[in-house]
Amino acid sequence: MALVDVHCHLTHINFKQDLDKVLENAHLAGVKRIITAGVNPETNRECLELARLHPDIVKCTLGIYPIDALNLKENIEGESGLSRGSFFDVDKELAFIEQNKDKIAGIGEAGLDFKMIKDDLLVKKQKENFQKVIELAEKLKKPLVVHSRSAEKECVEMLESSKLKKVVLHCFEGRKSVIKTAADAGMNFSIPAIIGRLQHFQMLVDMAGINQLLTETDAPWLSPVVGTRNEPANVALTIKKIAEIKKMTAEETANNVFMNYQRVFE
Repeated sequence: MALVDVHCHLTHINFKQDLDKVLENAHLAGVKRIITAGVNPETNRECLELARLHPDIVKCTLGIYPIDALNLKENIEGESGLSRGSFFDVDKELAFIEQNKDKIAGIGEAGLDFKMIKDDLLVKKQKENFQKVIELAEKLKKPLVVHSRSAEKECVEMLESSKLKKVVLHCFEGRKSVIKTAADAGMNFSIPAIIGRLQHFQMLVDMAGINQLLTETDAPWLSPVVGTRNEPANVALTIKKIAEIKKMTAEETANNVFMNYQRVFE
């Protein structure tokens, strides 16, 4: 049974001490591919290096995290886990992503985040940055992994207006009407390992077709066990729950999800 984690953050400080063990755990759980996502210049470069060091299992996407790209001086509550290095030049970073197009599985994460950002000018800036990312993904014909916290409807509207064929809505928390719009447009949904304790993701899986579902962890966040670090091996739990909802065997579910991964990212 081949498993896949299409979205996590192996560059996070929580993995610095035992990354080899984390990758071994994933391998023992049956995980064949892990896509680690960059969020800014620093992590994008770290993700490229991890993919180079572990080509048998790790691939990467390079991203423009919407809050990081605003270059805010103050920390945003709940966002302290993301690295903020030097000034984030979005255009320069998009050029870097294009230069490394042959080394990446896709672009992301990128998108909109209105949960922490309410200022109209900052909202407008996020949309401008996201449009630039969409246009690069169109140009490179790369899949786009989308962050859409408290901005699901706006993200889907922008994506619908694009020419993108391969979109992955990461940890998507949109309401039913927005899920239906995204599903009807052929977008994909990556389901986190917290599905077992969040009814929303169970509902999403029920609504979406099996050919539109992927598995992710967003590790080290969103652990299925409160108070513990998440890691890629936990996609096995997501497969089990999707199988239960779809009334399929775990093996059938895993095979479908892995084929979806291959269709989108390879």
